Amino acid sequence: MSDMQDTMLLGLEGIKKTILHGGTGEIPKCISGSKVTFHFRTQLCDDERTVIDDSKVVGTPMEIVIGNMFKMDIWETLLSSLRIGEVAEFWCDIIHTGVYPLVSKSMRRIAEGKDPVDWQIHTCGMANMFAYHSLGYDDLDELMKEPKPLYFVLELLRVQQPSEYNRETWAMNDEERLKVVPVLHGQGNKLYKQGNYDEATQKYKEAIICIKNVQTKEKAWEVPWLKLEKMANTITLNYCQCLMRTEEYYEAIEHTTDIINQHPGDMKAFFLRGKAHAEVWNEAEARQDFSRVLDLDPGMKKVVKRELAVLNMRMEEKNQEDKNKYRGMF
Repeated sequence: MSDMQDTMLLGLEGIKKTILHGGTGEIPKCISGSKVTFHFRTQLCDDERTVIDDSKVVGTPMEIVIGNMFKMDIWETLLSSLRIGEVAEFWCDIIHTGVYPLVSKSMRRIAEGKDPVDWQIHTCGMANMFAYHSLGYDDLDELMKEPKPLYFVLELLRVQQPSEYNRETWAMNDEERLKVVPVLHGQGNKLYKQGNYDEATQKYKEAIICIKNVQTKEKAWEVPWLKLEKMANTITLNYCQCLMRTEEYYEAIEHTTDIINQHPGDMKAFFLRGKAHAEVWNEAEARQDFSRVLDLDPGMKKVVKRELAVLNMRMEEKNQEDKNKYRGMF
């Protein structure tokens, strides 16, 4: 089959395919749920053919799951035209490459061992939409400002059918994600009880990301959205308990404040935030939060009394320390 026919095969506007190295066997079936492993190199269409990303330099091939709303869905189309071992170059016009900088950012963060997204539940949605956001990489910022056609050189390594591999949460559809949330939550609780706070944190985080992924497709403040919100808040509070154990008090204050701003009746959020404030000697804020706890649930009287006693003791110690410090200064 000639290259020309191959180009026609894709039958898509704005894509040209050139085979650089033929593959073997039939073209594998890429069905929804298939896991595709491949190497890729992305290049600009300038004279130097500047390389933007290259998975071989990173050292690990890319894996995607077909039909999983992967942002670069055009890659699914390109990959499903390849045989195993085939290397082909695809020229793609701007209509197909506009989202590439965002995808590249996630892939680079993963390669650097970071979370693919800056994991913050507390992004103020509207403000972010209008602010020009740096992606943290100059070359990607350039592409974001001015999208360009790109070359993708793809080498297909293997295709596995859904039955052949164990799926990770990012590779799941919404229904599967919701099924895995209670499992992750349970694992997190068990690890927390065993004192493995860092591992518990990871489980809680993964569960929250699963919920947030599903939640973005629901209409805000309607019943399905609120159900997910409640689930997310419960797990976020567990996550905050881990933060308290690892002495990340300021982050705990941030997450509990997010919940309180959206749901001012959440007693547990006030209680945890009060404890976090007490740990960093924010006496007035801690007292205010504990009094909100009592307003919302008078049954917490004994517990709050104990927390206030701890707070008083901490403040006395701190004042004594400060006095000694000043005495030392003069």
